[in-house]
Amino acid sequence: MKLVGRIISLLLFAINTLDAQVPLQEELRSPHVVAVKLFRKPDQQAFPIVKLGETDELELHFDDLQNSARTYYYSYVLCNADWTPANLSTMDYIRGFSQMRLTLYRFSSGTMSRYVHYSASLPAANIMPSRSGNYLLKVFENGDTSRLLFSRKILVVDEKASVAVRMQQPFAQENFLTHQKVIADVVFRNMEILNPAREVKLVVMQNNRWDNARLISNPTFIRGKSFEYSDEVSLVFEGGKEWRWLDLRSYRLQSDRVASVNYNKTPYDVFVRVDTARSPMRYFYFPDANGRYVIANLENVNPFWQSDIARVHFTFLPQEPEKFRNVDVFLFGEMTGFQMNNKTKMEWNENLQAYQASVMLKNGFYNYTYVTRPQNNPNAPGSLFLTDGSRWEAENDYRILVYFTPFGSRSDELVGIAEVNSMNYFNPGRR
Repeated sequence: MKLVGRIISLLLFAINTLDAQVPLQEELRSPHVVAVKLFRKPDQQAFPIVKLGETDELELHFDDLQNSARTYYYSYVLCNADWTPANLSTMDYIRGFSQMRLTLYRFSSGTMSRYVHYSASLPAANIMPSRSGNYLLKVFENGDTSRLLFSRKILVVDEKASVAVRMQQPFAQENFLTHQKVIADVVFRNMEILNPAREVKLVVMQNNRWDNARLISNPTFIRGKSFEYSDEVSLVFEGGKEWRWLDLRSYRLQSDRVASVNYNKTPYDVFVRVDTARSPMRYFYFPDANGRYVIANLENVNPFWQSDIARVHFTFLPQEPEKFRNVDVFLFGEMTGFQMNNKTKMEWNENLQAYQASVMLKNGFYNYTYVTRPQNNPNAPGSLFLTDGSRWEAENDYRILVYFTPFGSRSDELVGIAEVNSMNYFNPGRR
């Protein structure tokens, strides 16, 4: 019996070890939760980054369509650079309680749709990250972490490295007119790097997207404590084009991107004008928010609990449907969590010869686009080539994250962050 017990224990340990190696993703599990917004105060478009040991604050907002007060909690999970959970206990990276109840909520007011709006300022003094790195914020019901509502990613940085970033067109002929290349120079201050390939990792993000983020372990050149990353493959991104936009700050005063609104249903049905493929069109610049959105209202005071929620219907019409035969099409942007899954996948309407999708959206101003992914490769990043086309001079935001793993450490520390906009290099003075 003892031998059987030991075998079972070893099997359970092996299973848990395998589970721990699966990267954690942002999720939205509850069908009742909409308009999840996490940002650095006071800018709704600011990425959720805080500096370790400083007073930076994030704001969390979301709505519950069940329209009754519930008992919700939140907690953090520390992750490595690739978003696999760190091999540490909660006490090793959280100062204070392991979970905290959400106590700030308010019922919607002056709206046709009824919901409860929840908010919180993070991190709270009694549940504070004590290490730098990647954190997954989890919100769940009744203190039971298995009853997850949603999760969102947060970065906690302890700046120990300087990062300089520049951009250029790729050298490869096939990417020269369609892609953008990022070059990063990292200088470590007062840190001994013994094994760069093992101790240092670089992550490059485009427009807050995690689906096409690149993780690089090996620098291209090393000059003392200066590391240059200029790989012609890993650091090259589709330029895309400027994002499509939708003004929903009022459902009564319809913007020119809205085709019609059905006011006889609650929530309202909002039909967006048909979008067509922009890949054959010539590129031109216009200011955008690079896929983000802002909750805003033209007719009430507080947009967070005085805004209506509607079911918004999108239609994408490809001029050459045969090119889309072996790909899936997704509605894409912060409003869908930059996710490609069954909830954001568009359905083919044979009668209209178009793709369609619906999503619950709150009053606000939205950027969005359509991306494709091969049906035989569910892990591929979303591509803009078929839906929008791609140009090297397009305006994009890039974020460079530098991680350091000291010898013997069981987690990756986030020690440097830099941000750059491609417009500063390819079209200076345009913005």
